[in-house]
Amino acid sequence: MFQLDEKFLEDIGLNEMPEEQKKPFLQHIYNELELRVGTKLSDGMSDAQLEEFESIIDRKDKVIVAWLTKYAPNYHNDASFIQLQKTTGLDVNDSTLRAEYAATKWLEVNRPDYRDVVSQVLADLKNEVIAGRDVILGNPLA
Repeated sequence: MFQLDEKFLEDIGLNEMPEEQKKPFLQHIYNELELRVGTKLSDGMSDAQLEEFESIIDRKDKVIVAWLTKYAPNYHNDASFIQLQKTTGLDVNDSTLRAEYAATKWLEVNRPDYRDVVSQVLADLKNEVIAGRDVILGNPLA
């Protein structure tokens, strides 16, 4: 999908940022992206949907297992699950792996446009950062 890394900083013109500021800045961007995406995705969702997703994000295993049983009973065979397991190196029965997969699958079922939302929010955020690049780098008059 996307990486918040040196390439990202280069893409937005902040690769000259002092090294000690890069990691905190990228963490700030991640937090802001997460907040904005969450806000946008929650628009139009029912309280029940929000509660269910929150339970999945909070890794409430009973909710996750029940949801997977209903919507993805053969999830162990899903290519997305297999790829996630390979990427993380977690055991196929690990509850963290199951929670990560369930969160992604939940979004696919309830907000099939979530990837587009993430892309749009990231593009908007990048444009904001690019517009303020000189101030961020300490060149307010540039």
